[in-house]
Amino acid sequence: MKLKIQSKLKVRKGDLVQIIAGDYNGKQGRILEILRKDNRAIVEGVNIVSKHTKPNAANPNGGIIKKEAAIHIANLMVVDAKTNKPTRVGKHANSEGKSVRIAKISGEEIK
Repeated sequence: MKLKIQSKLKVRKGDLVQIIAGDYNGKQGRILEILRKDNRAIVEGVNIVSKHTKPNAANPNGGIIKKEAAIHIANLMVVDAKTNKPTRVGKHANSEGKSVRIAKISGEEIK
């Protein structure tokens, strides 16, 4: 049996990220959901797929629905608010001693 080790993720729900590899290279969007088990994230407006649905209570007519599919976290970089460029993420203690994420390019705290 293979054990999968969960690593600490550098991205969080609500972060503005840029795609750095694949078909959507260079596009930016907010993270809607993190799928930790698969190391994937769903990014707003990126990796849109067509899903065929049967009629149900939520969608009485059924048909084809466009929705975002998951993208691997290795293909994402957090966008620095100050420079508007993709940046690596570091950790530092703030004035209260609490550990916060910072952008490596500008040194600004990532909210």
